Amino acid sequence: MEEHDIKLQFDELLPLRDVVFNTLRQAILIGELKPGERLMEIHLAKKLGVSRTPIREAIRMLELEGLVTMVPRKGAEVARISADDMRDVLEVRRSLDSLAVLLACDRIKDSEKEDLKKAEKVFEDAIKTKDATAIAQADVKFHDIILVASRNKRLLQMVNNLAERVYRYRLEYVKDKRNHERLITEHRLIMENIFAGEKDEAKKAIEIHIDNQEKNIIKQLSEENKAGNEKK
Repeated sequence: MEEHDIKLQFDELLPLRDVVFNTLRQAILIGELKPGERLMEIHLAKKLGVSRTPIREAIRMLELEGLVTMVPRKGAEVARISADDMRDVLEVRRSLDSLAVLLACDRIKDSEKEDLKKAEKVFEDAIKTKDATAIAQADVKFHDIILVASRNKRLLQMVNNLAERVYRYRLEYVKDKRNHERLITEHRLIMENIFAGEKDEAKKAIEIHIDNQEKNIIKQLSEENKAGNEKK
């Protein structure tokens, strides 16, 4: 197992199992623990300064979330990014985000328009840093403002249920600098159409935004697999 700078994210209100779970989940989502990497209980327990029991419980919870898989004769490892799973998740996200922008066209407040403009500026500034985590977090903020502007609590709940899986794919997408300028253009188009109340155009813009993410991650996976095969 690789050496990592993973530190326990203490929270006095949570049981140790949940603290370990949140720490490991964050490490997976930001790419500190990489797809296919083995999760050895003894090593992680020593690294985080806890016993093996909360590590074991946290790994089981991560398996239920789909972030960890159990491999026969090898044990737990960080789940690899599957094209089929990603497609399933992004198809659902595409439908939910399409509904969010349609509703936001009618329901967004002036204050939220200002918030969205600021969020887009933060996103563009994050792009300049080339920091994938900062870019992904700024992207989340941009989309969250649109979601809140939809004024639909059930929709918000459904999107939040997918949030962790979507974030992992989002992070993979923004790691590729070739996508950065396109993302800025797409964000601006989505925002402008929401402000203008152009429902059809806003829906089209968000669908293209999600479709491009799917196509480009599949391309990235293909390139990585090819590179891996050439090394063998």
